[in-house]
Amino acid sequence: MCGIAGRIDPGGHHDEALLRRMCDAIEHRGPDSAGYLVDGGVMLGMRRLAVIDLAGGEQPMFNEDRSVAVVFNGEIYNHDELRADLRRRGHSFATRSDTEVIAHLWEDHGPSFVERLRGMFAIAVWDSVRRELLLARDRLGKKPLYWTLAGGVMRFGSEPRVLLQDPAVPRDVDPAALDAFLVNQYVPHGLCAFSALRKLAPASRLLWRPGAGEPHVERYWHPEHEPKLAIGLPEAAEQVRELLLESTRIRLMSDVPLGAFLSGGMDSAAVVAAMARTHSGTIRTFSVAFPGSTVDETPYALEVARHCGTEHEVLEVEPVHAALLPRLAWHFGEPFADPAALPTYQLAELARERVTVALSGDGGDEAYAGYRRYWQLARTLPADRVPLPLRRGLARALAAARGTEGRSPLQRAARLAQRLTLSPAARYADLFRYLRESDRRSLYSDELQSALAGRDPLEHVERAWASSAGLDPIDRVMAVDRETYLPDDLLAKVDVASMARSLEVRAPLLDHVLVEHAARLPAELKMHGTRGKIVLRASAEPWLPPGFLDRPKQGFAVPLAHWLRHELRGLPEDVLLDPRSVDRGLLRPQAVRALVAEHDAGLDRSAQIWALVNLELWFRTCVDQVSATPAELPALT
Repeated sequence: MCGIAGRIDPGGHHDEALLRRMCDAIEHRGPDSAGYLVDGGVMLGMRRLAVIDLAGGEQPMFNEDRSVAVVFNGEIYNHDELRADLRRRGHSFATRSDTEVIAHLWEDHGPSFVERLRGMFAIAVWDSVRRELLLARDRLGKKPLYWTLAGGVMRFGSEPRVLLQDPAVPRDVDPAALDAFLVNQYVPHGLCAFSALRKLAPASRLLWRPGAGEPHVERYWHPEHEPKLAIGLPEAAEQVRELLLESTRIRLMSDVPLGAFLSGGMDSAAVVAAMARTHSGTIRTFSVAFPGSTVDETPYALEVARHCGTEHEVLEVEPVHAALLPRLAWHFGEPFADPAALPTYQLAELARERVTVALSGDGGDEAYAGYRRYWQLARTLPADRVPLPLRRGLARALAAARGTEGRSPLQRAARLAQRLTLSPAARYADLFRYLRESDRRSLYSDELQSALAGRDPLEHVERAWASSAGLDPIDRVMAVDRETYLPDDLLAKVDVASMARSLEVRAPLLDHVLVEHAARLPAELKMHGTRGKIVLRASAEPWLPPGFLDRPKQGFAVPLAHWLRHELRGLPEDVLLDPRSVDRGLLRPQAVRALVAEHDAGLDRSAQIWALVNLELWFRTCVDQVSATPAELPALT
């Protein structure tokens, strides 16, 4: 696991000091060593977290004649099989590192080699003979990769600050990205908060030749949903069990200690149970608890740990200290407001004291239909047969009766009726948007609203919905989540928060072979009525304590609303009404005050306040200055 950086200048200009600054800015991703290549205008660099081939895995890595150079962030779990095949084809190897396999695969297969990889990765390959650069990102988007091409010079890296170390790269902000962030809690990968930068999308590769103009970017993978497997639940459950055992086993390859996150939910429990069946040594597991939270799954985590024989540790998280927030904003590099980033960061800190690699249960909901909003959308689709004017009339009548804000049955019905006037794509997006249209109108300044010029902050969901036309409704919403929410929120959260503590996290349920199998299962084996993850539940049940899976899904609750009324009561006004924030001209101060007052009065506005606070902290830590290390961050009093 590493962080990577690069700059390629067709004019031949190079600056090794700049390359070192670019790599130093991501030292947390690779604290063990650094490596550099400077060859004319070609500069490649990396920071290494040593996990496999501790002595021989230094990067950049080359082919036999050093004409191909590779820097790489991630793990290739099938590298042993690939190496054996390459040796049969006449290649020789100097190391047992998975990185060296990439250099030889490029020689034999060119850009299509990425389709042979089973793992998580952000890769840069420079071929000095072809004078060609390849950038590639893994299928599900576990590892990030940013790039920019300006003035004919290509720059790329694992985080935005890598590119921003070059003073020639502007730090101008994209208003559309900020709007999308405030509505979604994350910036979709089709946008970047820095208007000069771009993110390579999941399952995509970029090819570029210096002096040849814009790069060619293409998608190389989509999970196929057809033809559906003609299979019943018992056989499907057995197949999922075997695939999960395999995907877990190959993720146990490591020359350093490893463990697992164990939340107490089904997905992480299934992964830990699979580890117990494929790992011969001691398994360390870790979970986090919030004293006083309304949701606490740690007793269930302990039950699984005892059943599977793991060494389990629980971290009790006190109310977050405000001093941690600028550090997290700095690490994310773009605005990010999923409150679960806080416990993820703290859990990674605990785990890193014991292990270097941890397995997680991420991906089960998106592969096997675990979210309540899936059936919520599915049950509204028959309403589309009712003429739109009638639906709009009903929505107006219900809203006029009691309004749409509140928890009474009539107010909830009014919100549902309003949602039914939307297209299915917009209706689905509306289920998890954090800033309503009324909030945008009241909070955004005239200048910001003018800059947005009618842009839709949920257009990425609309695109993903359109690209999945023809699928069963349940398969369709999962496909939308795999394209949007999964890579841009969940996986970004885990990658950034864990790598901030130099911990590598692997997700067996996001193995692409397992995801492809799940896509081809009949939808009724994943969700039936309001019950989700049917086949995964049937697969894991024999491995888990009796009755463990009988309880309803709880999710992970951070007591954010409580914190903002008590321990962090003064934080929103101190940050959002500070002269620096007001002078940005993005928000109306009186609307911010009203939002905070509503929360204090009992209406839960914690998600909106948290997003606004994190936006301002991002400005301070990533835009106002480009700090190379967290030690250089401004203090938050």
